[in-house]
Amino acid sequence: MPVSLAENSLEWFKSSYSGGNTTECVEAAFIPDGAAVRDSKRPGATYLRFSNDAWARFVRAALNGQLGPIGS
Repeated sequence: MPVSLAENSLEWFKSSYSGGNTTECVEAAFIPDGAAVRDSKRPGATYLRFSNDAWARFVRAALNGQLGPIGS
């Protein structure tokens, strides 16, 4: 669900796998009930908000290689 959060109240981070490619990067921030995700090229745009459970399932799937190859 889209949500607008105060940018200065969140500590955004990028994956260590982001590298130098600035065309395909998202940033995430922890919020009290989950995580927020934004396009790093549009930091003032709307953010996506995920529950703790949804974020944990996403991270687990990413760590287990269940999301498929990059670019597919």
